[in-house]
Amino acid sequence: MIKITTDSTCDLPAWVLEQHHISVTPLGVVKGGRLYQDGIDIRTADIKAHVDAGGDITTTNAVNVADYEALFRFAMEQYDAVIHFNIGSGFSCCCQNAKLAAEEVPEVYVVDTANLTVGHGLIVLAAAEAAEAGKSVSEILNMAEDMVSRIETSFVLDRLDYMKKGGRCSAVTALGANLLKLHPCLEVIDGKLSVVKKYRGSIEKVVADYVRERLQNAGDVDTSRMWMVDTCEDDHLASIARDILRADGRFGEILEAKAGCTIFCHCGPGTLGLVFLRK
Repeated sequence: MIKITTDSTCDLPAWVLEQHHISVTPLGVVKGGRLYQDGIDIRTADIKAHVDAGGDITTTNAVNVADYEALFRFAMEQYDAVIHFNIGSGFSCCCQNAKLAAEEVPEVYVVDTANLTVGHGLIVLAAAEAAEAGKSVSEILNMAEDMVSRIETSFVLDRLDYMKKGGRCSAVTALGANLLKLHPCLEVIDGKLSVVKKYRGSIEKVVADYVRERLQNAGDVDTSRMWMVDTCEDDHLASIARDILRADGRFGEILEAKAGCTIFCHCGPGTLGLVFLRK
């Protein structure tokens, strides 16, 4: 029996995690000088309220080696092997810490997904399904390695103040973007985030344009399943994207997720993204 584990950065919905018995280790979130655990004692609404009230941007803490080792040892009491999936090593030192912990526990394998949010989660879900189907460790690892380079994760931002406060863009850039109503589109390329386009207009128009353009370039994607993820308090942006995706008619499953606190800390509210698997 193979146990699939991951971190809270995968942003898979609770029903997926429960259905496939996927164990999740929460990253730390520092707000107001206090350490919280992503999805355990802090939610994205807490972060938004804190920032909107003038508070400093929240920061994130990677899972430490000791916590990973404890997770792996506990899982190995019940399973023959553990495969753990991390957010890309270009975004966090979680993967490095998990690999160090795995050196202390036999039959634990760590995978660098080179991705984030449900781009990371898509691989986790596929691995869990493969484990349930009786695939071996080597078969699951080979499948995951093949998927890493084929995942396309992108998203559009409504606000740049979270990135500005987190030091990921300058105050001048953020001010200029706000004045011109510019909304950057970011994409994970070679394990790093790159700005690939800047849209202009209301965030509602931007989301519609972004989804339509992504679909136009989706000729070689696996249409059995795709993901949409957002950081909105309500459904208004997701409903725009959902209607366009459904009208497209190609996808067998359109799965939806809400980004957790770790991702929210860096992109803020009003972000929406799509995740495809290329053939």
